[in-house]
Amino acid sequence: MTSSSAARNQHLDELRALMASHSPPIHALLIPSEDAHQSEYVSERDKRRQFLSGFTGSAGLALITTREALLWTDGRYFLQAINQLSDRWRLMRMGEDPPVEVWIADNLADEAIIGIDSWCISVDSAQRYEQAFLKKNQTLFQLSSDLVDAVWKHRPPNDATPVIVHPIEFAGRSVAQKMKELREKLQHEKASGIIITALDEVAWLYNVRGNDVHYSPVVHSYAIVTLHGAFFYVDKRKVTTEVKNYMAEIGIDIREYDMVQLDVSLLASGQLKGSAVNGSLLMEKDINVAEHSKIWIDSNSCCLALYSKLRPDQALMLQSPIALPKAVKNPMELNGLRKAHIRDGTAVVQYLAWLDNQMQENYGASGYFSEANGSQKKDNLEIKLTEVSVSDKLEAFRAEKEHFKGLSFPTISSVGPNAAIIHYSPDANTCAELDADKIYLCDSGAQYLDGTTDITRTVHFGKPSEHQKSCYTAVLKGHIALDAAVFPNGTTGHALDILARTPLWKSGLDYRHGTGHGIGSYLNVHEGPHLISFRPSARNVPLQASMTVTDGSIPD
Repeated sequence: MTSSSAARNQHLDELRALMASHSPPIHALLIPSEDAHQSEYVSERDKRRQFLSGFTGSAGLALITTREALLWTDGRYFLQAINQLSDRWRLMRMGEDPPVEVWIADNLADEAIIGIDSWCISVDSAQRYEQAFLKKNQTLFQLSSDLVDAVWKHRPPNDATPVIVHPIEFAGRSVAQKMKELREKLQHEKASGIIITALDEVAWLYNVRGNDVHYSPVVHSYAIVTLHGAFFYVDKRKVTTEVKNYMAEIGIDIREYDMVQLDVSLLASGQLKGSAVNGSLLMEKDINVAEHSKIWIDSNSCCLALYSKLRPDQALMLQSPIALPKAVKNPMELNGLRKAHIRDGTAVVQYLAWLDNQMQENYGASGYFSEANGSQKKDNLEIKLTEVSVSDKLEAFRAEKEHFKGLSFPTISSVGPNAAIIHYSPDANTCAELDADKIYLCDSGAQYLDGTTDITRTVHFGKPSEHQKSCYTAVLKGHIALDAAVFPNGTTGHALDILARTPLWKSGLDYRHGTGHGIGSYLNVHEGPHLISFRPSARNVPLQASMTVTDGSIPD
């Protein structure tokens, strides 16, 4: 047993002791991957599930009972989870094993109490769990503090990285324009205000960016917008004089991050008011409660902690009115995306040319366009090419490009069998060395001020097998079929997904993930609400002109 495994086992024992001593006793503890904003990628200090289980995938849910430790994850991560979980954990395969709420209802005792950090679970998930728990009168209990934090002795600190104003030359639309449209939607739905919790939505609406989460240029923050006021909840240590002046000019009241729960209560009672802007007060006329009594939340991203401050009949639970305008890019964003992809594509071509040369010189590879048999690796290589060292070289090529701000997700640089692990993350101490006789996959992307990129390339430096050629050709046919598709208005990504899979199905093959996902404008690399996938959620939003979406066999 490794020292890290032993430490995690100790953390499990400590956590169970806390569960037993809690009042009331906690019979099971849910530990989601998400943070208080239901983010896919979270900061280091919010990786509670990873800390406890050792599983590093971006998606998953842990359940700790008095005797068992279980981890649910989807098909992208089955192989990775098998490799990373210790024998004290049981892998639960989403789509094959019962969902967590069904497992709890079937396996835990009547009136069992299931603990949850109410900041880290969405309203949708909480309500789904509560419905399942009715079967045995089980209770979803909102904890006053996260129990995992109590055993995480060296939890990373909350760094005060500054908020950054995103220039209009990249954003393409002013905050005033966005706010006008948002308030029109509030009025149409008879809502007095909206609580915005998704980090990329706050960043898009207020034209700000940050560095609080690796790979995603967002800042930990909330927004509340009413018919007469707007509020930005953020750690004020992150607010520079520039940002303070910027927010004042556009009529946004800056408040401490932790004040959001109190202000949601004030919003619910019609008492939330803004402060002075440019020396004068925001409009203070009372909202007509009879006409505008609802408060808009997106139940998929709003956490249970904030929802609990509203009356159930008060919450207007609809998809966020920001999601679609953010997904449908304006002309300036589209132009920036094209320019970013040209620069990024140049970096990737430079990288592949460099790598091909290195593989020929040091590993005796035949090169891209040769069918020579075998390879001859040099003896006593001074510098070995590994999955990590070559991905670092790719990042260096990107870093030379204009407006580069970092990677958009951890580079999936994978050799041979590792290339079959969908979201494989190489470790410098254990990663594989490149091999001219094995397939190499590189799935990577970057953040630029004018756009976000996500690009995958699969290459072979020697002679691929007939099976590899067949699979590669089938994937290519799927790419082409999807790219060439012409479809009527109202078509969803769910309807198009089959085009990418049909060539693979003909050979009895498939892949355990979606086909394409939306992509942000210097924002999240995975962006909804649209996607191309077999998942039911892909039926919800038709594809529209000016949406950006990846094409073909890309994990969503």
